[in-house]
Amino acid sequence: MNAPIIGQLSLSLSPFHFFHFISGFSFSYTNIMFYQIYFVGFYRKDPLQGDFPEVIEEYLQHGLMKCIAFNRRGTLLAAGCTDGSCVIWDFETRGIAKELRDKDCVAAITSVCWSKYGHRILVSAADKSLTLWDVVSGEKITCITLQQTPLLARLHSGSSTPSLCLACPLSSAPMIVDLNTGNTTLLPVTVADVDNGLAPPSRNKPTDGLPFTPTAACFNKCGDLVYVGNSKGEILIIDPKSIQVHAMVPTPGGAVIKNIVFSRNGQFLLTNSNDRTIRIYENLLPLKDGLMALEDLNKTLDEVAGVERMKVVGSRCLALFREFQDIITKVHWKAPCFSGDGEWVIGGSASKGEHKIYIWDRAGHLVKILEGPKEALIDLAWHPVHPIIVSVSLTGLVYIWAKDHTENWSAFAPDFKELEENEEYVECEDEFDLIPGTEKVKESDINQDDEVDIVTVEKDAFSDSDVSQEELCFLPATPCPDVLEQQDKCVGSSSKVMDSNNSGSPLSEEAEQNGQATNHASSPLEEDTGGTRMKRKRKPSEKGLELQAGKVGKPLKSSGRLSKLKSKPDTDLDIGNGMYGDGVSD
Repeated sequence: MNAPIIGQLSLSLSPFHFFHFISGFSFSYTNIMFYQIYFVGFYRKDPLQGDFPEVIEEYLQHGLMKCIAFNRRGTLLAAGCTDGSCVIWDFETRGIAKELRDKDCVAAITSVCWSKYGHRILVSAADKSLTLWDVVSGEKITCITLQQTPLLARLHSGSSTPSLCLACPLSSAPMIVDLNTGNTTLLPVTVADVDNGLAPPSRNKPTDGLPFTPTAACFNKCGDLVYVGNSKGEILIIDPKSIQVHAMVPTPGGAVIKNIVFSRNGQFLLTNSNDRTIRIYENLLPLKDGLMALEDLNKTLDEVAGVERMKVVGSRCLALFREFQDIITKVHWKAPCFSGDGEWVIGGSASKGEHKIYIWDRAGHLVKILEGPKEALIDLAWHPVHPIIVSVSLTGLVYIWAKDHTENWSAFAPDFKELEENEEYVECEDEFDLIPGTEKVKESDINQDDEVDIVTVEKDAFSDSDVSQEELCFLPATPCPDVLEQQDKCVGSSSKVMDSNNSGSPLSEEAEQNGQATNHASSPLEEDTGGTRMKRKRKPSEKGLELQAGKVGKPLKSSGRLSKLKSKPDTDLDIGNGMYGDGVSD
């Protein structure tokens, strides 16, 4: 009875998986047969599952890029560079749509953040500056200089034209910055053990002789609450207007929280701690009016006060959902985040010389490890809509990870038959008739007189934007101006222009490699000869100009001189009709 089962399993189980599985174990014959069944079921791929990236599709290169951020639709990708510029890529065409550059800022960019509808970008730099840009016009709206270098800056997530932002400096507590006035307000990062539960207004001085640890913070989805992760492993929920701590959630282990980020739908919160563990919390507060719900919770708890009251409120705000870690290698994680739909969690390895991306499902299973080049990973981002991951390496390159699609039509149509080679097929006489002889096609029930609405835009599943607010998804293409030196060379004289057209100069070759449009068309001679380098042509003589005028105006007269011209190839005669009037040289 067992022989057919074993033979069937041997066909579906690769030798590598089998020997890798039984190398460290010794089982009886029946146990091995049982674990073969389990192992094959674990490695078998479901075509409808596993919608995550697998291979590097391509890479982007422009200077030394350090940090990246997608807009809400994923059509534009902003990247901050070490030279102080912010490059906006059109992610559909993989081309540069705009470059934001401030001549006063030459320091490295530490973070970039899009506004809710993509009309503005906030850029923080290593020179302690916060710069707000208008994306369409490319003009600087405002620039604020802080006392400390901001490692992270986030715009208010609930406003279409935000005037407030959250900044996390290097050696100071997180602060709320008013971009209109430049005023800053420090957020509390510890809870004082007093009855009122209010934290001290600032934490600029070291505590217990220890150096200050940078603190992570982020807005919730609506922007009415700020979640701060401190060095004691606590998550504080703060009202950004009154600067009051309403709740506290202690994390297991009490390790320093390095990263804290919300999922796009606002239902889950992710923390990355120094104990090499990524934790996922479920948000129990409503997505809208979370501050009001938090105040109602505080009113119902009159029997406790102080820190204990904050812990009770915090337990009703966040619930620990999953923990992710590598128990064997004990990897430190860098730039963890959610997928666009919140079903996957990714984290980059912080080991030097490794470009590894770990992918877990929300149930806690490690489903994939992406291994890139031997370059350290410094930033990660998941596309808001598609299964695409974008990673930044220490060398300044941006790698695009996508799914390795293989066409398997039998997975969608069970009765589909794949052919390995062409086969002759004879169709029936009425196979493609609209009304076959055996049965008639059912008439359509659609009323042809009904009006079709082509104006209303349906709301997709991944978007929570307000339809009344116009969202910036694409930028108009602006041609790059020619370099001044190239213009000086081209404006010299008409003869120099003709020489540059007909000769394969390094300047024209460089322009072709860069994909820039030139101001002149390539001559037909270059096209016919495959773009080979030709000799320079002399300026046409008077007789040549007369022959050219005769060729264009009236048929050429037969003479010994003209017979020689006719014996030449047609390409030589076509030069006389070039864009710049190149004549036939004697």
